[in-house]
Amino acid sequence: MPVEPTPPLTRLADRLRARPFEVDIALAALLGLGLLALFGATASYGPTEWLLSAGLLAPLAWRRRAPVPAAGVVVVTGLAELLLSDQFLAGNVAAPAMVYALAAYGPRWAARAGLGAGLVGAGLAALRYFGGYSFSSGPADLYGRGLLEVVVTAGGIGVLVLASWSMGMVRRGRLQREAALRERAQLLELERDQELRLAASTERARIAREMHDVVAHSLSVVIAQADGGRYAGRTDPEAAVGALEQISSTGRQALADMRSLLGVLREGDAQQFAPQPDVAAVPALVEDVRRSGLDVDLLTEGEPVEMAGGAQLAAYRIVQESLTNVLKHAGPASRAWVRLQWRADALEVSVLDDGRGAAAMLAPDGNGQGVIGMRERAVLHGGRLETGPRHGGGFGVHAVLPYRRRR
Repeated sequence: MPVEPTPPLTRLADRLRARPFEVDIALAALLGLGLLALFGATASYGPTEWLLSAGLLAPLAWRRRAPVPAAGVVVVTGLAELLLSDQFLAGNVAAPAMVYALAAYGPRWAARAGLGAGLVGAGLAALRYFGGYSFSSGPADLYGRGLLEVVVTAGGIGVLVLASWSMGMVRRGRLQREAALRERAQLLELERDQELRLAASTERARIAREMHDVVAHSLSVVIAQADGGRYAGRTDPEAAVGALEQISSTGRQALADMRSLLGVLREGDAQQFAPQPDVAAVPALVEDVRRSGLDVDLLTEGEPVEMAGGAQLAAYRIVQESLTNVLKHAGPASRAWVRLQWRADALEVSVLDDGRGAAAMLAPDGNGQGVIGMRERAVLHGGRLETGPRHGGGFGVHAVLPYRRRR
């Protein structure tokens, strides 16, 4: 979809907003040139008036960058004007402009001080230039000039000062809202990045657990079959052939599981996903391990209850990992028992053995998985897992997986 071009006026406004100091310099220069065009050809302005006008207008260039020092220069110049000049200079337009700048860009105290100084200046200017008062000769015929004229003039200048201050406060509020919106946008972006990193970390941990369970179990079965086939090959060739067939079957199944797991990482919507194993696949898993040479029994108590797919996968992987550890660590001539107890509120999974590998299974393996991975699976689905040596020898794994996760 083609992008509409930005209107020229919008581009110009964006450029001006990006260079506020240059814009303020240009405005101050334009005001100075306007004064020069209006009064340069006449003799009404002398060197003092031009110098005072420059002192009033030049600080406007710093009204946003340094509003308090710029306002201080305008105040000092205005007081000098009251003492040195008998004319009300056109450069006094800088006074309401600085009141606006203090209200919009300065600190709170400076905004209030600017309003007070502007109102006091309005009264002094009206008295000095419209009431006939001179700081060198004292008051003139104030009542001859008209007290009403002084009051009206002071009121008009005061209204202008108050209006400038009010517009400056509105501008301050807008700037504060814009700053709050920018800060909120930054926080939302930071939160989104953190959520993405957390999701990626969680997915990496899940894939690591799945790969560990598939690879470790399959390799343990293959090793057990290979050892058995090697010893049986000399006396019982048929047993050796059976071991080789079991190794081939296990290897193919592990390869299929790995391809299915790694398919999640591929891009595209046309990929096919094999169903994940569940509790119903535990008997086949036990039979597969039994064919590997481990004497293992499966006990099922209670009626099966419908569970979430993730919790069923966790139960299957806990049994798989526990039996893999028995194959690796329990030693020869060991036995194992798998018990699935369907309780009223949760599925209780127990894997026990009478081997000698308890000390080895207490520590996580080199990849940081093993018992830690089983515990992570249980906790992820609102359950718990306990492991430890059994009285009289052997090792036990006990997990409880609720049917519905607690809220």
